[in-house]
Amino acid sequence: MGMFCFQCQETAMNKGCTIKGVCGKEPATAGLMDVLIYAVRGEAIVNRALRAKGAADTAASRRMLDALFSTITNANFDDEALKMRIAEALATKNRLIGTAEKRGIALPDMPEVKFHPAPSEYEAEAAKMGVLSMRDEDIRSLKQLIIYGVKGAAAYAEHALNLGHEDPSLYEMLENALAEVSREDIGADELTALVLNVGEAGVKAMALLDKANTSAYGDPEITKVNIGVGKRPGILVSGHDLKDFEELLEQTKDAGVDIYTHSEMLPAHYYPAFKKYSHFVGNYGNAWWKQRDEFETFNGVILFTTNCIVPPRPNAAYADRIYTTGSAGLPGATHIPDRKEGRPKDFSQLIEHAKKCPPPTEIEHGEIVGGFAHHQVLALADKVVDAVKSGAIKKFVVMAGCDGRMRSREYYTDFASALPGDTVILTAGCAKYRYNKLPLGDIGGIPRVLDAGQCNDSYSLVRIALALKEAFGLGSVNDLPIVYNIAWYEQKAVIVLLSLLSLGIKNIHVGPTLPAFLSPNVLKVLADKFGLGTISTVEEDMKNLIYENNDGKHVPEGIGDAVRG
Repeated sequence: MGMFCFQCQETAMNKGCTIKGVCGKEPATAGLMDVLIYAVRGEAIVNRALRAKGAADTAASRRMLDALFSTITNANFDDEALKMRIAEALATKNRLIGTAEKRGIALPDMPEVKFHPAPSEYEAEAAKMGVLSMRDEDIRSLKQLIIYGVKGAAAYAEHALNLGHEDPSLYEMLENALAEVSREDIGADELTALVLNVGEAGVKAMALLDKANTSAYGDPEITKVNIGVGKRPGILVSGHDLKDFEELLEQTKDAGVDIYTHSEMLPAHYYPAFKKYSHFVGNYGNAWWKQRDEFETFNGVILFTTNCIVPPRPNAAYADRIYTTGSAGLPGATHIPDRKEGRPKDFSQLIEHAKKCPPPTEIEHGEIVGGFAHHQVLALADKVVDAVKSGAIKKFVVMAGCDGRMRSREYYTDFASALPGDTVILTAGCAKYRYNKLPLGDIGGIPRVLDAGQCNDSYSLVRIALALKEAFGLGSVNDLPIVYNIAWYEQKAVIVLLSLLSLGIKNIHVGPTLPAFLSPNVLKVLADKFGLGTISTVEEDMKNLIYENNDGKHVPEGIGDAVRG
């Protein structure tokens, strides 16, 4: 086979992409990503040994985040950029080995440590270190689950780092995970424990990013977002990185162009610091997978700050208007270089290009409401608690996660539409585009869709759940009237899932399919220990998740007494 990749939800036949990635990834690109992950594992092994002696290299840990982030689904399709990262990882590892030798620090005798191919050998080496090089199905499943969780946590940690926030203990956890999965003698029990440890790292990474974002831009607040267009040329920003977004806003404030968000950048509208920019006019379009059509009608320049790239169709009219930056990459696109010596990125080329473009074509108009992160919802806590006590709110449904192309994802729109009027949806991530424009109304002034923000803002949903547990005097968050019906697509969703599991949250339903990288035995462990399951039909899930064991009511037994108490 030309490649093997099963890290995302849309992998071919829910088994694995072997000819070309459904995401658009070519076999050579997939191979380079396998080599890069292998090289980063070697780097992590050596830095872990140095860390144990108090000599860890922080610069190496920071570069590790970028390398991992660049292998996330839909992040980087540029082979040359991946080769550069492989060379950097190998050079860094050589430097770390030199440091260890000078300090007399013994290094483990592992293949990843010895791995030093020349650039001309990268593609030939790829077949030796792909997913299927791990022969035992269950061990492979656990190791890949850990690696994908590490990728997701690294992405969140890089966003925080861009805002000047980092945590050495997080680097330690991620490097330890990569070093441990490199062991040939590690068993299933050790790996299962490591899965939860990576989940703990995910909680730490999301908390760090939440602190970074709110420290820089203020706490998200309830905001009405325009989904129409203006009359000036526009720049459409996709991805997740708020530091890039801030620098672009600042550099365009007098440029005569308007700034729009797309997909996961929508929550930028909720931060107070960005509201001072009058040329920040709205959100254009929907989730990432619709970009091939929506970018055509936008007419202006598109900037990818992170993943969520769909390679354009051949001869697409917008292909020459795409710019990438950070860990993102696409052949043919112009890449904006990283910051140097603390100075902002230089978006001048992109801005001049945008000035020459026609204004966007309107594809919809009106407003959507968001900004219900933990600080905002907790400010409404008394109102929410009173609504639960009175019976106005009977259940919260967490419908966070990712959107995707499959027709089966229409399930989430239908599920949201079918929910009783006394339920409230808690959401974060681009999955919200399946229902955030539905006329679901409110409950006593509380919108029935509470959008906390990006996928990393699932941390806000956890904070909200924990606060409600305390408000109701319950012993466990699992005693709350909350159900989890989560859509997944890529590795950021994986780390969100592992984070929830590490916090002891049970009975999470994942869809539209369970991950292909979960072997039957590993899936059984997760189902038995945590109640992990998948979605069914809207009718069956409405019965089992909303009305289960409640004699037609949708408040779990015991919660009424707890709330009244």
